[in-house]
Amino acid sequence: MLSVSEPAPFAPCPAPFNLAEYVLAAGARRPDRIALQIVRLTGAERWSYARLTAAVRGIGTGFRRAGLKPGDRLMLRLGNTVDFPLAYLGAIAMGTVPVPTSSQLTATEITGMAATLDPAAVVAGEGIALPDHRAPVIPAAELAAWHSLPPCDWDLGDPDRLAYMVFTSGTSGRPRAVMHAHRAVWARRMMWDGWYGLTPDDRLMHAGAFNWTYTLGTGLMDPWAIGATALIPEAGIEPAQLPLLLRRFDATIFAAAPGVYRQMLKMPVPALPRLRHGLSAGEKLPEPTREAWEAATGTPVYEALGMSEVSTYISASPARPAPPGTAGYPQPGRRIGVLGPDGAPVPRGEAGEMAVGASDPGLMLGYWRAEDETAARFRGGWFLTGDTVAMEEDGAIRYLGRDDDMLNAGGFRVSPLEVERAFDAHPAIAESAAVELPVHDGVSVIALFYVPAEAPPDEAELTAHAAGRLARYKQPRIFVARDRLPRGPNNKLNRRALREGWKEGA
Repeated sequence: MLSVSEPAPFAPCPAPFNLAEYVLAAGARRPDRIALQIVRLTGAERWSYARLTAAVRGIGTGFRRAGLKPGDRLMLRLGNTVDFPLAYLGAIAMGTVPVPTSSQLTATEITGMAATLDPAAVVAGEGIALPDHRAPVIPAAELAAWHSLPPCDWDLGDPDRLAYMVFTSGTSGRPRAVMHAHRAVWARRMMWDGWYGLTPDDRLMHAGAFNWTYTLGTGLMDPWAIGATALIPEAGIEPAQLPLLLRRFDATIFAAAPGVYRQMLKMPVPALPRLRHGLSAGEKLPEPTREAWEAATGTPVYEALGMSEVSTYISASPARPAPPGTAGYPQPGRRIGVLGPDGAPVPRGEAGEMAVGASDPGLMLGYWRAEDETAARFRGGWFLTGDTVAMEEDGAIRYLGRDDDMLNAGGFRVSPLEVERAFDAHPAIAESAAVELPVHDGVSVIALFYVPAEAPPDEAELTAHAAGRLARYKQPRIFVARDRLPRGPNNKLNRRALREGWKEGA
């Protein structure tokens, strides 16, 4: 049997369509229901669906009065506050294209992104680095006054038109803007049964910050689209405090990155009688962490595999747990293939490159102003993911690694070339190589191997250099000086040799 899933066709996205209207439609039928609770140790800030919808549509009117038009790009430079999803949905409601960006990015990084994007405006939170760009800045503090403005009209149209963009690192070392259509949110319905086991009565707590795209989708858009309640811990809550919040606010589903589960388990976990299961994504959940969580809570954790270009598409779920050693199954409606070098599906059990059907409703429209890079990801009716996998006889996917040298820093994909470019500019470094190294218990960090130009700089100097040029999650945690870097016969840098030859403390 060949390594291809042949699902029943997924229900087509309705037309005309607007992502923001769709996300809030279920809540419109129950306007007094709580859509969002920003939870803290001493209470919670509550947003009903009526209040949430009014704020979103009022912000849409505010953007229009500020001169924004449908199709304009709007860069979001916002911190871990409710302003982030409100501005995101408000922009989409009136037709402007929001582009979320990490608040950790430095001025140098975000200036490069703005040069590519050429935004019409920037919404900025206090203290967050801004791009050196001519676009006017809308202070986040102004958004609160817009909540009470008259509601904007929904900008309805073709579900295939551009709705939003997110930046992702690529093998070129330069962040690329991934363009997504309005239909992408409709495609997320495949996750409701294929990963979450989500119902309208659920109370889903996501441990991530508002301005992380994992939180935006799994923690907010999907619960709202089904009419459930989203629970988001306020900024500053420590992982050790999360179990208390899960219990106090009757969370039924918990979502987090693997590192959060690991941190939570350092302290005793109280009984969580309402919790049905956990969700994990961003990086591989170590088996010892999974086992410890299940022993402490009596609940399973279901993982998902995905990428910015498609969101998640392989997952375990309450309805179909993953067999040991696998990542789970293609979600209902997802056409997945495992391809050989000739582009044809390989027999089940053989390794190959995972591909997603090019007609998948959640697949990106392409990379912004990068037609050649977009075309290179498609072949023979498939989108190539760059992941090496094998499909089991029953259709489960066994993840074997990536075809490139991309790094994973706490769930964020980082190009090694971007890290190396920052350090190759240091006068004391002749050349460098960034790799991902395991340190303990399934924990990996970014490390920089480098050849000094003269005397090796001290670690404090290198750390300070990184802080001025790279977002925190991109900064190396380990620095290793070498006389030379390993290279292959064609003089290509051999990062695998660095990974395999490294020992902590060596």
